[in-house]
Amino acid sequence: MSARIFTEMKIPEEIRNIIFDLGGVLLSADAQLTIQAFRELGMEDLIKPGGWSYGHEVFLDMEVGRITDAEFRKQVRGLLPAPVSDSAIDAAWSAMLTGFSPERIEQLRALRPRYSLYLFSNTNSIHVACFEAMFFRQFGYPLGELFAKTWYSNEIHLRKPALEAFEYVLRDAGLTASETLFVDDFETNVNAAAATGMTALWFRSGDTLRPE
Repeated sequence: MSARIFTEMKIPEEIRNIIFDLGGVLLSADAQLTIQAFRELGMEDLIKPGGWSYGHEVFLDMEVGRITDAEFRKQVRGLLPAPVSDSAIDAAWSAMLTGFSPERIEQLRALRPRYSLYLFSNTNSIHVACFEAMFFRQFGYPLGELFAKTWYSNEIHLRKPALEAFEYVLRDAGLTASETLFVDDFETNVNAAAATGMTALWFRSGDTLRPE
């Protein structure tokens, strides 16, 4: 099957595997909350003009695992006008993570008997600890139980929308691209996934996935 992007919520019949993004699909996230939290600590220009693009390399370094949590906090302190605690930095950085959608999680559970489900997220170790704890508090079991495998950008040192990131996850799980659906709320990530031969869905708020 040739690469394609679709916007209908019906899952094509040839699909056997579904790779989900996390933020904006399963986990509600509001970048403005983190921007505001860092501004309250005295940081300016966290986000570059024109959208969600980090204004400081330290945040990208965290998302591909180039630096440790301690190095991250040290570099963030260098961007602030006054000393702050580790917990204050972690809280500001994680402020964007606002909770999982119970409806979406139920949709995943309904899909599990028919499809192999996977998770691929651009994230970092501080956020992983935060949202995994958040999920367990909400649902009473680990997030990882929903998926055959998870990939976090900080652990694999590759970040969407790099083509090699998608090629890595397909190869690592032994997935056939033509049998795999990728679901993400960013168009650039959807386009990159489609270039590998996967079917790709640009997910919008309120969407519900269902088989044909």
